[in-house]
Amino acid sequence: MPHDFDSQRAETLAAYNDLQGKHGLPEVADVDYFFIPTQEGADWLPLAEALHQNGFECEFYEAEGDDPSYLRATLADQTVSATGIWIGEEIATKLALEHGFAPDGWGMES
Repeated sequence: MPHDFDSQRAETLAAYNDLQGKHGLPEVADVDYFFIPTQEGADWLPLAEALHQNGFECEFYEAEGDDPSYLRATLADQTVSATGIWIGEEIATKLALEHGFAPDGWGMES
């Protein structure tokens, strides 16, 4: 089944609007995108290399308790906008899907 980018984009825009409306968002922040393995034996290293070539800094976290393992891909010092977050998310998601990972949300640190 192909990935539904339209639904993912709609969820991202809704989350952005909700956060902006409730709390306000910074003008500039490090934007983190999270990916979880979906295929047996999915190797995070090739994904991290592909993301790094596209400007992302990556860190892998092993599973802990009930929390699954995941890869965090960060774009540092980004101008925060719904469109900007989505562009980074779409690029990272396409690469993640090619490497056996699926998107699992985003967040930011100012």
